[in-house]
Amino acid sequence: MSSTGPEDLEEIRQLARSVAEGRIAPFAAAVDEEARFPTEGYRALVESQLHAVVIPEAYGGVGADALTGAVVAEEIARVCATTQQVSGANELFAWPLLLAGSAEQRQRWLTPIAAGDALGAFALSEPEAGSDVASMSTRAVATADGWRVRGTKRWITNGGVADCYLLFAVTDPAAGGRGISAFVVEAGDAGLSFGAPEKKMGLKGSPTTEIYLDDVVLPADRLVGRPGTGLQTAFGTLDRTRTGVAAQAVGIAQGALDVAVEYVSQRRQFGRALAEFQGLQFMLADMAVAVRAARLLTHAAAAEIEAGAASMGASGAAAKLFASDTAMSVTTDAVQLLGGSGYVRDYPVERMMRDAKITQIYEGTNQIQRIVIARALLAAHGR
Repeated sequence: MSSTGPEDLEEIRQLARSVAEGRIAPFAAAVDEEARFPTEGYRALVESQLHAVVIPEAYGGVGADALTGAVVAEEIARVCATTQQVSGANELFAWPLLLAGSAEQRQRWLTPIAAGDALGAFALSEPEAGSDVASMSTRAVATADGWRVRGTKRWITNGGVADCYLLFAVTDPAAGGRGISAFVVEAGDAGLSFGAPEKKMGLKGSPTTEIYLDDVVLPADRLVGRPGTGLQTAFGTLDRTRTGVAAQAVGIAQGALDVAVEYVSQRRQFGRALAEFQGLQFMLADMAVAVRAARLLTHAAAAEIEAGAASMGASGAAAKLFASDTAMSVTTDAVQLLGGSGYVRDYPVERMMRDAKITQIYEGTNQIQRIVIARALLAAHGR
């Protein structure tokens, strides 16, 4: 994918910010309040070609590098994390195909997503296989013409609204993690159905459902990569998309910091603006430093993705860990700075605080990120 220079990156940031502030932010509160799909915001992203920027130009995409993707994700999440999450699932769908799919598969499924005619999803987790994905029980059995899939997937972003799902299933139960394979399942496949949308703390407009596969018959060309390489493909995807979660968290934190700065600059108590009180200035300074550090970690992880560095997994994990913890702490402090106003829905910081929490959980909890980081550290020392 093409790299982006500083001037081009700033131009893209300004474009994403303009779209976010002008066409996404006005609907963010309603999307959350009504727990509805962010139709207006997603349409704006499609029309601006910001809905799946990592898809290469060969398939009709922008072909942006990881840093550009992080900047776009941050600017969208700064005003509406729900809208960013919906579009982010496109990249979760795309990466397994970019890593292991054939040219025909990429053309078939990435082209309509790049055109805005289809929406993607990534189906890895199960009711009894969250952090421990290798223990999944969804089974794909080989048939004369392809595969028959049976099982349940859980916590699937865009479940029930996506047109295509990158799904992982066990093809060789005796092989453990080496017996998992990747498939594309289409929304119209017979035997595929969905649970009711989850009632979530945050990201309320991003549909999250269970997926039920009741003997779904797939032709042979739905297998992505070789049999047994699915877990490798899944981990390779997460090594890259965790940087996107970090960028999302940075955006949420930056949005909350922006609101807090504006509020304390205008709100007066004891005859002075709140911004004149040193104790509150210190809070703002700590928040700003944490956001800046999280952004730099995220950008560094994006650079390692583009370099194909062996350490990209640990770097993405570090960025995701620090940025998501930052998002949680900064949004909580923003609510505190706004006082009673921060606790009601007249201001967006309470929504941002609810949205921030999931960044510490999905695509690997922060406890899992610590394991990834520690293993990489010990492996470098021969342990």
